[in-house]
Amino acid sequence: MSVPAKRWRLRSAPDPSLVAALTHARSPHALATLLAQRGIRTPEEAKVFYRPSLHHLHDPFLMKDMGRAVERLERALGEKEPIMVYGDYDVDGTTSVALVYGMLSRFATRITHYVPDRYAEGYGISTLGIDRASAQGVKLIIALDCGVKAVEKVAYAKEKGIDFIICDHHLPGGKLPDAVAVLDPKRSDCTYPYKELSGCGIGFKLLQAFAQRNDIPFSEVEAGLDLVATSIACDIVPLDGENRTLAHFGLKLLNGGMKRPGIQALLDLSMGSKPLASQPKPLSIMDLVFVLGPRINAAGRIEHGQQAVELLLAKTSNEAGNIAKRVDGNNATRQGLDKAITEQALGLFGSDAFLKHAWSTVVFNKEWHKGVVGIVASRLIEQHYRPTIVLTENNGKVAGSARSVKGFNIHDAIAACADLLEQYGGHMYAAGLTMKPENVQAFRDKFEGVVRETLPAALRIPEEEVDLEINLDEVQPAFVRGMEGMAPFGPANMRPVFLTRGVVARDPRIIGSTGDHLKFRITDPRNPQVDLDAIAFKQGGKLELLRSGQPFSLLYTVEENHFNGRTTLQLNVKDMKPGVEHVLEPDAAAQPETATT
Repeated sequence: MSVPAKRWRLRSAPDPSLVAALTHARSPHALATLLAQRGIRTPEEAKVFYRPSLHHLHDPFLMKDMGRAVERLERALGEKEPIMVYGDYDVDGTTSVALVYGMLSRFATRITHYVPDRYAEGYGISTLGIDRASAQGVKLIIALDCGVKAVEKVAYAKEKGIDFIICDHHLPGGKLPDAVAVLDPKRSDCTYPYKELSGCGIGFKLLQAFAQRNDIPFSEVEAGLDLVATSIACDIVPLDGENRTLAHFGLKLLNGGMKRPGIQALLDLSMGSKPLASQPKPLSIMDLVFVLGPRINAAGRIEHGQQAVELLLAKTSNEAGNIAKRVDGNNATRQGLDKAITEQALGLFGSDAFLKHAWSTVVFNKEWHKGVVGIVASRLIEQHYRPTIVLTENNGKVAGSARSVKGFNIHDAIAACADLLEQYGGHMYAAGLTMKPENVQAFRDKFEGVVRETLPAALRIPEEEVDLEINLDEVQPAFVRGMEGMAPFGPANMRPVFLTRGVVARDPRIIGSTGDHLKFRITDPRNPQVDLDAIAFKQGGKLELLRSGQPFSLLYTVEENHFNGRTTLQLNVKDMKPGVEHVLEPDAAAQPETATT
């Protein structure tokens, strides 16, 4: 089954009285509607939203166990105990390690950092890591972006005389580890006002608390916000509340004149021979996701996550440049593996009768590279829109990554198959799992059954959420500036998607080396003066619709296009359909239906 045509769903209209209260000369009705949709209720709240301030950050001591964590850290520093900063091998984990180690190394005489090997140790706290700490005489491990479920590992460390401070943002299990402190806003007994910090964000709050207690200028903690913003972007956490403030100021640092040498080196490599200084467009959350994130992640996928930490901690451009070349080379290797394995996996849909009619995708090849199976799962969803698991073999066990479709909790679906698994964990939309090789077929069958029982039929169709229906003549520079003030955009604060009906295309043409993309002008027959640039990525198959001259409906975001020193408005087309009348699904959660096929 290939991906069906997208369903368009219009967001519910906010209370008209709220929109009226937010409407004024600099905030026209459309802009006020967007603000109200984001929970803004008064002009005062709008002012705070548009002008984030570090004064808006919550007191870190509101987090459960923060006092205990700072006291134990202070004792370790005061008694010159060896400390290990331990973090996961992905972007969130490696930025966390670089952040916390980078600051604490200014105060500690004996401190080291550790990232587990993705293949030899796997995710989270490992016995090997604890043994390494014990051999070095470590008395305190600060675990970042992992540890909240490591009950047995923390107990093992305690037997060796090692204490833990856990800084995690994942959902705890039924029992918390016996650590000195477990910093996790998702603890049921934690009343911290914001629950969705990244792992690096939790590390930042620990440093913020340590600085407050020890009269260290906040500017020393603030200097790490570039790393926090990178973690927020790449770990796909909500961009509202405290995360939005942290990301806003992190982006300011990244767009300032003095970037971290490791980040600057990666950006320079991503630009090829063209110097970054010649690019007027400031870095956005999407740049962190698609430029920095894959390269930082590639270190752990192909070689070792420690490489990424060393890059982010590099002091000079020469040091950073040498490591960045290696990291960038790993990313190129990752891209090649990603492409080859995706092609192999897609080929299975033509030969596997089960896959042709399934509601889920579970594919297995023991030769596939473990470091890219999560990426491949995402690629398969682009072609076959289903909850997807890609499995390979590693150290005698079958291991894999899962990715989900919008609205479906794949972690819960995997949990329903726990009797066939050795280990699993993750989130609603992404998870990891391991099992014995002999359980693969039984797991595939059971997982398919769970998906058929719990996946609403409506969620089998990809969806575009529409914020607002507008006319093209409303796309004016002032309106766009007001909308750009809502950035940084991301989950829980996505770039607004607009619908305009009855438009026509002018001068459509195919662009891109593979002929996948369209470039054209958009006009409105009812208002011929309106004429805007538009680009539609991966929609080359709709060229005939544009050439027909017939009116069609358009879903798009509005962006600033920076090219040759000029800034112009451009519509980034999400989807288009012939005609002007389309049934938009109501903004309501779909109810599960039991499959009958």
